[in-house]
Amino acid sequence: MAVKCEICGKKPIVGNNVSHAHNKTRRRWLPNLQTVRIARGTGRKKSRVCTQCIRSGKTISAS
Repeated sequence: MAVKCEICGKKPIVGNNVSHAHNKTRRRWLPNLQTVRIARGTGRKKSRVCTQCIRSGKTISAS
């Protein structure tokens, strides 16, 4: 399953953990994805959407 928002396309970004001794190890920041039911056309579809898209109203929830 892809870690990607189906609305805006947000995906993981990479960077470093930096310790007090300035040692660096690679890490990933994952988007906060939630599974929601979205109204698509005449039906409903389950989609993995980031919380910013849900809060901004880019999704139309189907109950």
